[in-house]
Amino acid sequence: MLQRLKINAKIAILSSGIVLFSLLIGGTVLVGTSIGSSEAELGRRLLVTARTVAQLPEVARGIGDPSQYPAIQEAAERIRIINDVTYIVVMDMNRVRLSHPVDDKIGTVSLSADEGSAFAEHTYVSKAKGELGTALRALVPVMNADHVQIGVVLVGQLLPSIGQVLQTLSGQAYVILLLSLLFGILCSWKLAQHIKKQMFELEPHEIARLLVERTATFHAMHEGVIAIDKDERITIFNDKAKQIMKIDEEPDVIGRPIRDVLPDTRLPEILELNHPIYNQELLLGTTVIWSNRVPIKVNAQTVGAVAIFQDRTEVTQIAEELTGVKAFVDALRVQNHEYMNKLHTIGGLIQLGNKEKALDYLFEITEQKEELTRFLSERFKDDSLTGLLLGKISRGSELGIAVAIDRQSHLERFPDRLDHHDIVVLVGNLIENAFDALQPLQRRQKRIVVSIEQDDEVLSVLVEDNGTGIDPAVRERIFEQGFTTKGASGRGIGLYLIAGILRKGDGTIRIDSAPGEGASFLVSFPMKSAEASNGLPESPAPSGFPPPPPANL
Repeated sequence: MLQRLKINAKIAILSSGIVLFSLLIGGTVLVGTSIGSSEAELGRRLLVTARTVAQLPEVARGIGDPSQYPAIQEAAERIRIINDVTYIVVMDMNRVRLSHPVDDKIGTVSLSADEGSAFAEHTYVSKAKGELGTALRALVPVMNADHVQIGVVLVGQLLPSIGQVLQTLSGQAYVILLLSLLFGILCSWKLAQHIKKQMFELEPHEIARLLVERTATFHAMHEGVIAIDKDERITIFNDKAKQIMKIDEEPDVIGRPIRDVLPDTRLPEILELNHPIYNQELLLGTTVIWSNRVPIKVNAQTVGAVAIFQDRTEVTQIAEELTGVKAFVDALRVQNHEYMNKLHTIGGLIQLGNKEKALDYLFEITEQKEELTRFLSERFKDDSLTGLLLGKISRGSELGIAVAIDRQSHLERFPDRLDHHDIVVLVGNLIENAFDALQPLQRRQKRIVVSIEQDDEVLSVLVEDNGTGIDPAVRERIFEQGFTTKGASGRGIGLYLIAGILRKGDGTIRIDSAPGEGASFLVSFPMKSAEASNGLPESPAPSGFPPPPPANL
């Protein structure tokens, strides 16, 4: 609390100081303007007085006649007193003073530098510093009846000092200063309260600490973070985002338009859509990223957008580790169930005294298992895929579904754009969908046929089943994220993931289905990646397949 009071006091003192400084500047300008205006008015008055003296008959007659000098002095002094000026000096053409408030100056020569133009028939006002101080002086030539210049009249008025001017204005100045100060303090307090409210009641040192902590937090995150304001200028671009976007050599991008840094960005569209887009897979060159894009709202107003994304390779590895554990547990459970049944069979044959049949049965199931394992290991050169197929065959046996692997199947290597993660996800989801299509049926023979063939040009994956088939009414939507026909138990993610793999590998899919008779999914990938103008292949998507996502955030 004490700290807040100190901060508020500092703000009030600073604001008051600004007000006082503004008053000082304004007062200086005001006094200067006032003095300038007063001098202009005084100059006009002095010129009128000088012209009056120059037109006096005794002045025009007396110049050049020493006997008239006392008359000139008397007339000049009379006018000086009447017009309340400091001095009036009448000079002949030799600059000899014929009148002066100081008697000792009469008859002396004036040497002022500003009087020269007056002896050339010029009328003007000048400012000069003399023995009595700085004075404003009006100079008017004296003309005779023949319009010939015979002398000069000089009328001067001492100017007040700055202190004298302020003293004359002191009463008003004090009132104005007091009122301005009170008004400034009140406005400063209101301004401080408004600023505090705008800053969510945070003190400056708290805001500074939050900014430092926020910046450090964003840069420490393992995900890429990019944020823009409503003008599409970058406000956040952390180190991980630069690493994923491969712009580590770029200068500081904060404050730059997002389209200048990432020309193909899709982040500004969040400002238009005004709703978030979650878990979208995007292809960036050869890197697949997983992105969430969300609008930033303050008081229900969209003020920007933020994208949080991660290299999908890392996401896939994490998911594979998690699903691998689940698959391992499922495989153990299936094998336990399977071997328990077989042990029960062997135990029953032994109890019946059929030892030879028990041995024959044991050798038979052992040979079957070894033969299947040997076949898969020889035909598929990837342990992940081999393990997946073994697990699916066992799971099918548990569900009463025969899973057959085409004896012509083989896989030596993956297409250029795909890896074992993609193939495992593709084949695993297609078989799981076939399981889902077969389980509700009360059919004597339930079967799934898997065929994986490869040559130098194409990798083909075929999964057929005799299940429920695909309803034509929903066929166009099966690749949409979140769409499912399994009710609350489904998540609508399997075929959506397959769609992403098809885009990544430039693949095509053919679906043949008849309701109640089954479905066939044939997926094909080119073994070598095609080169297009943008570095990516351009192939038409099959019917019912969603359009490819943008290549960037």
